[in-house]
Amino acid sequence: MTELRVSHLIDEADEMLDNKFHVGSYCLFMNTDDIQDVLSKIRAILPEEIKTAEMILKRRDDIYMEAQSRADRIISEAQNTAANILSESELIRAVREKAAKIQEQVKESCEEMKNKAAEEAESLRRSAYQEAMQTRENAQAYVEQVLNNLERDIDQVHRIVKNGQEYLANQKNQASIRFNADKDNKTYAEQ
Repeated sequence: MTELRVSHLIDEADEMLDNKFHVGSYCLFMNTDDIQDVLSKIRAILPEEIKTAEMILKRRDDIYMEAQSRADRIISEAQNTAANILSESELIRAVREKAAKIQEQVKESCEEMKNKAAEEAESLRRSAYQEAMQTRENAQAYVEQVLNNLERDIDQVHRIVKNGQEYLANQKNQASIRFNADKDNKTYAEQ
C-alpha cells in the first residue's frame, strides 16, 4: 500500500513538471512549494518503505540462511547416513570375506583330515595285511612244526609199536620155542 502512495506521489510530481510554463526558450515552473510539498511527502514515506524493504531483505536473508543451514544439515545427515551405510556395507563385506575365508579354511582342514584319515586307513590296512600275512606265515610255520613234531613222535611211537610188536613176536617165538622145547622135553621124558 505504501508502494502505491509513493508511486502516486511520484506521478503527481511528474505531472507538475509536465504542467510547467514555457516562455520562449525558457521553461518556467509552477510553484516550487507544491513540488517541495510532494517531495517532502515522498521523503516521509521513503524511510518507511526503505525500512519495510530492508526488513523484507533481512527476512529474505534469514530465510535463505535458514534454508542454507537446513540444506547443510540435510546434506550432512545424508553424508552421515551414506557413511554409515557404506561402513555397514564394508562391515558386511568384511564379515562375508571373513566367513568365506573361514569356510575355505574349514574346507581345507576337512580335506586335510580326509586325506590324513585316508592315509592312516591305508597305513592301517597295509599294517593289518602285513600282520595278517605274518600271522599266517607264523601259523603255517607253527602247524608245520607241530606236524613235523607229530610225524617225529608218530615215527617214534611207530618204532616203539614195531619194537613192541617185534618184542612180543620174539617173546611169542621164544615162548613157543620153550613150549615146544618143554613139550619135546616132556615127550622125550615120557618116552
